[in-house]
This record gives sequence, structure tokens and C-alpha cells, in this order.
Amino acid sequence: MTADTASASASASASASVPVLAFRDATLADVDVDAIVGLVTSAYRGEASRAGWTTEADLLDGNRIDPGVLRGDIAREHSRVLLASRAGELVACAQVAIEDGAGYFGMFAVRPMLQGGGVGKAVLAEAERVVRDDWGLPVMRMTVIDVREELMAWYERRGYHRTGIKKPFPAVDPRFGIPKRDDLRFEVLEKPLRADATAERRHG
Repeated sequence: MTADTASASASASASASVPVLAFRDATLADVDVDAIVGLVTSAYRGEASRAGWTTEADLLDGNRIDPGVLRGDIAREHSRVLLASRAGELVACAQVAIEDGAGYFGMFAVRPMLQGGGVGKAVLAEAERVVRDDWGLPVMRMTVIDVREELMAWYERRGYHRTGIKKPFPAVDPRFGIPKRDDLRFEVLEKPLRADATAERRHG
């Protein structure tokens, strides 16, 4: 095998490993809210979520997303709910929004049986593109339950850093789940999306 042939073969193999996803924004006119709620729930709650590694079944019961909250996220200004489909099937979703002059990333879910196959990376990259290119914002932020070390590490491998800023978990709001333990908190993660934002963080 020549070097050129090996290079082409490696490129083809890499391309084959990248999932082909179609992205669109959810709208109240054409979206199935129950399908999105079902997708998000399947990734985080109950026994079915244990098929993937994002499960929160040992931490929380109840809802992961409330249908009314989801409709509000779809409808409100400076918020987009991204839907990712493959071969016409909804396989992942996420919300991006503008908060305090930065992008905010949330409601991230991938079907449990597809986790670990590159779908999540592709959805995160599309969300970052929206915030950076469509909205012109320099930074993406998110909140993650601070005991979820594996998930924190996944985001850190993709350029996010832990800010040390903690926020209380809404323990008395059943729309967002019922905690099984009393020490849950959110930590803010952040990633510069432009070179000038990276320089500002280093010298700030």
C-alpha cells in the first residue's frame, strides 16, 4: 500500500466514523414536544437511561425537562432548540441561548444506544457554531451537576474549563427532577469560542 493510498484509506475511515446528522431548529408550529421530552428523559432518567453513560438515574427521579418549559425555550427570543436527526429519526437535541452576553448550552441529550458514537460531539460542535458564527458571541457557558466527574471530564476534553462558580440545584422544583441526595449543586463550565476570548481569559 502506498502512502497516498494509506492516507486516503485513513481519511475514508475517519469520515465513516462521523455520524451524518441533519440539524434544524424546533418551532412550535411543527415540532412534537412530547418526542423531545421523551428523548431527553430517555438519556437521563429511569432504567432505560442506564444504556448510555449520561444517566442521572442514581441522582434524580422525576422530570428532566418540563413540556411547558420546553415550549418556552422554543418560543422565546435569543433561544434555539436544536434537533439532530439521522435518516429521519430524532436522535439528539440541545438548547442554545444568549445569557449575560455569552452563549448558554443546555438540554443536551443523545439517545442512549447511540452515545459514544460521535453524535454528542457533532451536536456540541453545531451549538458552538451557532453561538460563535450566527450570534457572534465569544464564549459558551453551561452548568453541570458537580458530582458528575465523568461528564465534566468529557467537556474538559472539548475545551471547557471548570470556573469554580457553583449554583444551587432547584431541589424543590419538581419540573426539573427530584434529588435522591442533598448535596447536588451546579458548576459553571466555560469555553472561549474565539482567539480574543482565550487571550482575555489568560490575561484577565
